[in-house]
Amino acid sequence: MSQHPERINLTPDLSISRLVCGLWQVADIEKNGAMVDPEQGTNALQAYAEAGFDSFDMADHYGSAEIITGHLLKRYAVGDKRPVAFTKWCPEPGPMTRDVVRRGVEDRLARLGVDKVELLQFHWWTFEHPAWLDALHEMQAMKEEGLIGALGLTNFDAAHLNLALSDGIEIASNQVSFSLIDRRAAGDLSSLCLKRGVKLLAYGTLCGGFLSEKWLGQLEPASIPDWSRSKYKRFIDTAGGWSVYQGILRAASTIARKHGVSISNVASRWVLEHPAVAATIIGARLGENEHRNDNLKVFTFELDADDQALLDRAFAKATPIPGDCGDEYRKPPFLTASGDLSHHLDAIPSVYTAVPVPGREDRMRVSSGSIWEPLAGYSRAVRVGDRILVSGTTATHGSNRCVAPGDPGAQATYILDKIAASISALGGKMEDVVRTRIYLKDASQWEPVSRAHGRFFSEVLPANTLIEAGALVGEYEVEIEAEAVVYIQ
Repeated sequence: MSQHPERINLTPDLSISRLVCGLWQVADIEKNGAMVDPEQGTNALQAYAEAGFDSFDMADHYGSAEIITGHLLKRYAVGDKRPVAFTKWCPEPGPMTRDVVRRGVEDRLARLGVDKVELLQFHWWTFEHPAWLDALHEMQAMKEEGLIGALGLTNFDAAHLNLALSDGIEIASNQVSFSLIDRRAAGDLSSLCLKRGVKLLAYGTLCGGFLSEKWLGQLEPASIPDWSRSKYKRFIDTAGGWSVYQGILRAASTIARKHGVSISNVASRWVLEHPAVAATIIGARLGENEHRNDNLKVFTFELDADDQALLDRAFAKATPIPGDCGDEYRKPPFLTASGDLSHHLDAIPSVYTAVPVPGREDRMRVSSGSIWEPLAGYSRAVRVGDRILVSGTTATHGSNRCVAPGDPGAQATYILDKIAASISALGGKMEDVVRTRIYLKDASQWEPVSRAHGRFFSEVLPANTLIEAGALVGEYEVEIEAEAVVYIQ
């Protein structure tokens, strides 16, 4: 058996372990105010690094994880092969000015004690707030400045990853949930990543420890006190419940016995064999039972056709997790520890502000800030009584920049986020939409636009008209308008 994990190039200049050590446990240890001793924590991380587990993943909200990793990096002299430190920046939604973004990145640099973050991953809580593109463009500039080695995303779905790429952002990786229970990443996201050269970093691969011998044949627990495990229990419930989960666990156990490995090895191997996946993220246990030797067994075997068929039969009895990757943080059923975003954010602000129309008590309107709204004399959306009417909307970012020129599907995704924000500001939801109209510059591009429409409205099913407009202005490939009726009990 190999003494070290396999490696992979995340970028031409960045080699990482295919088993990345995640440091979320630091936040769990420190959630009641007890801090991890920096030197003891550093000793634990150094033991991992010396065993070949030298790639560490953390975030701005993982307690003192960045600081502990910074202590580790200082133990290596200039010229030594140092461990690789990834971190994440997860700002609250709001304006992403140059100063805001630079401060967020410089905080990561300071806590890690480095001149460059090897991989800086960005998470955004709601795509209805378009400032995420501002943030990524500022981070791209800082990458070119040499302060960021590679840019990654966290919990982005396929549509918004494609939008970022088509808007000129160089994305190396996307970190998402991926496991025998949550298989969403194996679909559109993997296909896009293979096409566009983005690699996946998979977390939740062991489903909070549920994918192990410990739970095989066990009765369903009445309660889960551990916050991480409670999150993954929600995934199990949504995927069909305890009996379906036990069926998947039994299949994994059969395969594990066949290869002389653990259920956890099978769970990790299944994810690692997906061609878009660069690495899985495993919990680094600070001062507790460590499983490095067992984890290495993931590289001693491969799943054969019989193994895959056995798992597929178990999967067939499950209910697919709804939506795409990252939806658990942005829309119901909120597969988080609390079942909502209360342990992450107090509230998500609206990007638009509804204002009354002078002299009309029954009318409210919103503006998106386009330079054309005051010049041409129109509102982005107007509410009259229970009706919300959204003007023809293009992929204009800020006052006048066209997003993702040349990609009508990406533009449609951006437009529909903008429409959702407009309707939300006026007290409605996308579920209230009863009619949409789509205007295309080129009718042959109907399919990517229609697929984007379907991601938003596959369950709402409004009436729709698709028209070839032929002469949309400038680089705009598509324009969409909408009408909603707000149901009031």
